[in-house]
Amino acid sequence: MTSFVFEPPAPVTVPTTDGRLLPVRRVLCIGKNYADHVREMGDDPKTTPPVFFTKPADAVIVPTAQAPGVPYPQATENLHYEGEIVLALKGGGRDLSVEEAEAAIYGAGLGCDLTRRDLQHAAKSKGMPWDMAKGFDHSAVMGAIMPGTSLGDDMSLKTRINGEVRQQAVVGAMIWPPAEIVAKLSHLVELKPGDLIFTGTPEGVGPLCRGDKVEIAAGHLPELHFDIV
Repeated sequence: MTSFVFEPPAPVTVPTTDGRLLPVRRVLCIGKNYADHVREMGDDPKTTPPVFFTKPADAVIVPTAQAPGVPYPQATENLHYEGEIVLALKGGGRDLSVEEAEAAIYGAGLGCDLTRRDLQHAAKSKGMPWDMAKGFDHSAVMGAIMPGTSLGDDMSLKTRINGEVRQQAVVGAMIWPPAEIVAKLSHLVELKPGDLIFTGTPEGVGPLCRGDKVEIAAGHLPELHFDIV
C-alpha cells in the first residue's frame, strides 16, 4: 500500500448558497478586462488586450460573519483591493465554443483579488513575472457561489471601502464577457470542474490598511464582507 510522506492537506472549498461545498481545483484570473481600469493602470485598452494569470488554490479565504478578518500580507506597503465577479465551473475541456463555455459554468459569486501593488510595479518595471504580487497567502477572498445564476449586462458590481463606493461598473462594460473569458481560457489550458475564474476588476482600485472594511456587491449574488486585520 502506498503511504504519504505526510498527511495531505484538506481540500480547499467555497460554500454555495444551496448549502453545499464546491471543491476548488485552481484559481484563474483575467486582468485588464475593463477599459477604464486599463487606462487607470497607465495602458491603452485599444492596444492592451486582457491578460490571464493564476493564484494557487490555497490562496482562497472565505470570510464569515463570525470570522471576517483577512490578514494584511507580509512584504508589502501597498496592498490593493480589486472587487470582481467570480465564475465557478462544473464542466470544462479544451477549445470550447462560447456556447460550450456557457454550459460549463456552475454559478457565480463575488471575490476580491488582493494585490501587493508595490511588488507588481517593481516586477513589471524589470520585465519580470509578478506571481508574488498576486499569488500570496489569502489573496483570493471569496464569498458564496450561487448556482445557475445569470449575469446580465446591466448587473452592477460595486466595491465599498469603509462604506464609501470606490468601484462601480456593469457586466456589460467587460471587454470579454463571462462566457467568452471561459472560452478563451480553454484555448490555453484544459478547464475542469472546480476551476474558479476571477473575471476582472473595474476602475477605482486603491490601497487597504489594517482596520478597513470591504464590501462587494453585484445584483442578486451573495454580498462579500471582510475586514483587513
